[in-house]
Amino acid sequence: MPAASPHLLAFFLLLCAAVSVFPVSATDHIVGANRGWNPGINYTLWANNHTFYVGDLISFRYQKNQYNVFEVNQSGYDNCTTEGALGNWSSGKDFIPLQKAQRYYFICGNGQCFNGMKVTVLVHPLPPPPSSPLGTEHSSPSSATAPEGSQQWRIRALLISLALIWFGSDWI
Repeated sequence: MPAASPHLLAFFLLLCAAVSVFPVSATDHIVGANRGWNPGINYTLWANNHTFYVGDLISFRYQKNQYNVFEVNQSGYDNCTTEGALGNWSSGKDFIPLQKAQRYYFICGNGQCFNGMKVTVLVHPLPPPPSSPLGTEHSSPSSATAPEGSQQWRIRALLISLALIWFGSDWI
């Protein structure tokens, strides 16, 4: 097996450094935990014990042919109706990305909403990145205008662009 070129090795190390310096993670919140999406569970209590952030997932686990999930507005949630639903899932293992900072409403659409199969969650904006050890007490308000995720991807794209410029594009 031929030895790796120094340029390829340097690029790989630069890429690993970029990924490890700027971690991206999301939490998968499984509704009802080990009890899943079933009637007779207090989902308000479950939701109140979780903090949801933009980019997290909310997962519903249930018997595929018995239940389902609808994303509805507040009126649909309050009245257990699916009219004007924003989304619906029925796989039995539904992973739903929480992409905006807002309140989400989910119900079971086959009548079980009246038996408690409904949950609402409040999704918060991403928390600010941790302060650097060099001290950034005097950061300007404009530095917080872009979401954390987009700043991380900008930095990664910059690092990759610099690597391409430094090493040339013919080594990839």
